[in-house]
Amino acid sequence: MTAKRLLVVDDDATFRRSTAALLRDEGYVVDEAPDGHLAAQQLKDQRYDLLLLDLKMPGIDGLQLVEALRVRGMHLPILMISGVGTVDLAVRALHRGADDFLTKPVEPAMLIARTAELLDRRPTESGTLTGSSSGGRSEAIRAVLADIARVAPTETTVLVGGETGVGKELVARALHDGSPRRAGTFQAVNCGALSETLLESELFGHARGAFTGAIRDRIGIIEAAHGGTIFLDEIGEMSMAVQQRLLRVLQEREVTPVGSVRTKPVNVRVVSASNRDLRILMLRGQFREDLYYRLSVFRIDVPPLRDRRDDIPMLVEHALRRLRMRVPQWAELTCSPYAMRALRAFEWPGNVRHLMGAVESAAVTSGGQRIEVQHLPAEVRESLEGFAHPRYRAEDTGDAERARIEWAIATAEGSFSRAADLLGMGRTTLWRKFKQYGLTAREPA
Repeated sequence: MTAKRLLVVDDDATFRRSTAALLRDEGYVVDEAPDGHLAAQQLKDQRYDLLLLDLKMPGIDGLQLVEALRVRGMHLPILMISGVGTVDLAVRALHRGADDFLTKPVEPAMLIARTAELLDRRPTESGTLTGSSSGGRSEAIRAVLADIARVAPTETTVLVGGETGVGKELVARALHDGSPRRAGTFQAVNCGALSETLLESELFGHARGAFTGAIRDRIGIIEAAHGGTIFLDEIGEMSMAVQQRLLRVLQEREVTPVGSVRTKPVNVRVVSASNRDLRILMLRGQFREDLYYRLSVFRIDVPPLRDRRDDIPMLVEHALRRLRMRVPQWAELTCSPYAMRALRAFEWPGNVRHLMGAVESAAVTSGGQRIEVQHLPAEVRESLEGFAHPRYRAEDTGDAERARIEWAIATAEGSFSRAADLLGMGRTTLWRKFKQYGLTAREPA
């Protein structure tokens, strides 16, 4: 198998060279860059399997480069390394799109282990689509997995449908990993994140002098994916002109760089996705009919999270596991049963991506300890009827007050002292009301 190619970016020459040497000893092909500007250029000209990136650098710093790469639709794993190790910086890096975070000085064994983990991570281990069986898989997602298993070994083009945030790229990656092309590269691009000119250059490449700033020939993502798979996300945002060029690639299996008349043969499998109905766009004259039928030979629709709530505990545990791994201070991070109930009750209009963000936000609010209901975003807390405001309110009477007391006791796992704190009342008052409503429990000593 071809050795994995890594890019180490750090303005500290000693650290950069020693890190590169360590990784070369592990059998990787390693390139180096002293700053974010040169790294960005190398990432345009060469495909990498992993980026090891310093946080603080002159000019373009690590956070800016990560954000720019994610906006461009580049999804290579990124290991952020910083000489300043704070929880705040780690969270900021992860929010911007980094996959892991280490603090200098880095233990060689830790660096090697994290590198191998990021390179070996497969979609089925990510938890966002398939994950572990603990917590159960819904019937809806089982149907998606069955479709993936059927079509992955073929060369069929696949159109993935579903709302924003449901995990369409994970389907594409699973298709690639289950295909004969798995040893080849997987390239992804967000067609909605780039202008028409930039998208053309990203997809098809360009010749030197094709436009201002084109100082050298550059291969496009389609050519870079030769022998592998290309994932075109939000393809409904693609202009008619770019659609025409893409159709020619599918029909003729060749690509013509922008500004060139020379064609290059390509052999790629295309998986595309859209959260918009391409058939409606077709009727409006905004999407080519011939391209639609080329792309949608086989269709997989990923259900929204609200239709597969049985997957939520598994997804939450995956999010907690990754946060514990990334932030050492959060080694005790867990989620209480009642907080889990709130997470399951919410509708999640942003789907899996929305859920992951809510869990991370709650982890920060909890200080990396146990996530309780009060740590969840307000919109999630309010999904539990009667608990829009978790603290005790004087106007609560009857059933509402009883329900609130039951909530506090459940959240506090039977601790009357903690439950009283949650409700904002004295422990003696709580016990009196507990007996008043006929609730039974052993009074703590």
